[in-house]
Amino acid sequence: MSNSNPVASVNAYGVNQTQISVQAKDGPCNVWVLKPEGEGSWPGVIFYMDAFGIRPAMIEMASHIAARGYIVLLPDLFYRFGSYGPLDPKEVFKGDFRAIIGPMMASTDNHKAADDTAALLAYLDSRNDVKGGKVGTVGFCMGGGMALTAAAWYPERVAAAASFHGGNLATDQPTSPHLQLPKVKAEVLVAGADKDQNYPPEMAERFNAALAEAGVKHTSEIYEGKLHGWMKPDMPVFDSQGAERGWNELFALYARTLG
Repeated sequence: MSNSNPVASVNAYGVNQTQISVQAKDGPCNVWVLKPEGEGSWPGVIFYMDAFGIRPAMIEMASHIAARGYIVLLPDLFYRFGSYGPLDPKEVFKGDFRAIIGPMMASTDNHKAADDTAALLAYLDSRNDVKGGKVGTVGFCMGGGMALTAAAWYPERVAAAASFHGGNLATDQPTSPHLQLPKVKAEVLVAGADKDQNYPPEMAERFNAALAEAGVKHTSEIYEGKLHGWMKPDMPVFDSQGAERGWNELFALYARTLG
């Protein structure tokens, strides 16, 4: 399931950080495990990365969640692609960013990530410091649809699912998250940007209609004046005020559902 003796240390954000490997659907997947310092037990959270992959900003964000009292798994969902980066989004955007991240994104999708989630849940189950059987999911950009899809594939496990500036949430593709909503039992949080070609108003309307039809308990909002990726500290469009609002809403969701 994982390497037997991972080396743990306290990272720059004041939480305990370990790197492990789990046997996911199509091979070994590196996973960063972030947890509060000290002894205790905490609910589990699975963090689905964006299209720029694992890098300091993703670890910072996962650590921010862990510091609030959660054991957070941050899997490298590009394990099928192979080695890369770490990438700096500001540098990538200076060139043909689609040529760089396109092949990486093509190595996974919402359903492949949901397949991989089985190994992540099994790993959480193997730990004696994970509190309860219910987990939360959260995803950013590409990861938003993955977090929602995981909630549909594991409805008895996922109590809360959040998507921040997730794109393509309601499309005609078979992997579109809105098609999975009838299976979701989690409480859902969807936060979009009002200037986001990956989640335009007509798509948001379609996704919200699917949420309502499926009877999913949810909060679905559009953050005015924000751009795709506003939550991430290493993005050119990072918005600290919008990020604070997003974190507050996420932590309120987890407090209601995970304790």
